[in-house]
Amino acid sequence: MLQVDLRELARGPVETTGDLAVGDPLFEGLGFVLAEPVVVGGKLQATGEGRFYWHGSLRTAVVGECRRCLTPLAVGVRADVGALFSQEPEALDDAEAYPLAPDAVEVDVRVAVREELILAVPRYLECRVDCRGLCPRCGQDLNAGSCGCPPATDLRWTALAALKDKLRD
Repeated sequence: MLQVDLRELARGPVETTGDLAVGDPLFEGLGFVLAEPVVVGGKLQATGEGRFYWHGSLRTAVVGECRRCLTPLAVGVRADVGALFSQEPEALDDAEAYPLAPDAVEVDVRVAVREELILAVPRYLECRVDCRGLCPRCGQDLNAGSCGCPPATDLRWTALAALKDKLRD
């Protein structure tokens, strides 16, 4: 249950748990592809009149390809989340708070889950830290071994020498 009725908070903190499906409309247009549901857990509590704090966590995996060698891969994503929901009018201008309507009857922590997931997913995926990538000349995966192309430093000197020769002419 990731949507909590505010009346439940009168009795104390409320546990929040749930799985958000890969195809949930909440995740449309994020720029990455989920490999598995987003598992969410946490606790929501009142922290004052019209203020509610949710501390939770999320975990999932995203799929993509290594930015260096283009190998398909899945990467695990985990994040701890602390989110303040507020019915106060100032919350509209507070980047640290999620505003609630003054007459709100529930807190939906899914909005915080979406935002924190966006921040937790690495911008670029890499199959490993020491990935050698693809040869810029022939396209061979350099993790599988050398391709036989001249080293890039040799190419620069060759190009520089050719440019010098051209300028002399």
